[in-house]
Amino acid sequence: MKPLGPAEIEKLPGVRLAAGSTFCFHCHPLVACFNRCCRNLNLFLYPYDVIRLRTRLGIGSDEFLERHADVVLRRGDHFPDVLLRMAENPEKTCPFLTADGCRVYPDRPDTCRTFPLEQGLLHDAASGADTPVFFYRPPAFCLGQHEPKRWTVPEWVADQEAETYHRMTIRWAALRRMFREDPWGAEGPTGRRAKMAFMAAYNIDRFREFVFGSSFLRRFKVQPELLRRIKKDDLQLMLLGFDWIQLFLWGIKSRRLKPG
Repeated sequence: MKPLGPAEIEKLPGVRLAAGSTFCFHCHPLVACFNRCCRNLNLFLYPYDVIRLRTRLGIGSDEFLERHADVVLRRGDHFPDVLLRMAENPEKTCPFLTADGCRVYPDRPDTCRTFPLEQGLLHDAASGADTPVFFYRPPAFCLGQHEPKRWTVPEWVADQEAETYHRMTIRWAALRRMFREDPWGAEGPTGRRAKMAFMAAYNIDRFREFVFGSSFLRRFKVQPELLRRIKKDDLQLMLLGFDWIQLFLWGIKSRRLKPG
């Protein structure tokens, strides 16, 4: 998710949902298109998505990234995108799709959770504030859009248990925006510092090892209560990782993390 200006927002496809607007949608096994949307996707994974999926699957971050993720650094970008790797079959189905539906449904990614809506961020250059905006954009084949069940955006977000996902995606988008400028210099986006930043964002297991198994805690101050929590709390450790990236690359201090 990339924050966009007003002119860019208005060019996006779909119907922008104003406050109080409603939309129709109900997906269930009796609609003829059930699971058709789970094929041949360019589905971006955000750091919180990876945490939840690797926990649901009972595997480590290394294994998840190796088996289920494509890490793509596009020309002109300074930080890679992480996409869900589709299964190697003719329909290129989602790797978590089964005959009975999604096998990771309680921990499905933010993009899946928000469907048929797409969330964007309206960026105010003057204040630096990002405001969430939502677009109703089901694909043409989706029959769920013709079902009578009607929702507001807050109702849909609550029903899909998407509040934490949205909050973490917005937090990541704010950090991701900083990579519009090149922080790497001559080392480039594949050097040691870039690999460390990617680890802190997307490999929560390696980052925990880095925090507790290196000189990290001698070089940086972490609040005692937070230090206790991050031993087991992946979400809090992820947020600490975001703060560390900002400090490591741009010298930005936070209440969570300060130089020792």
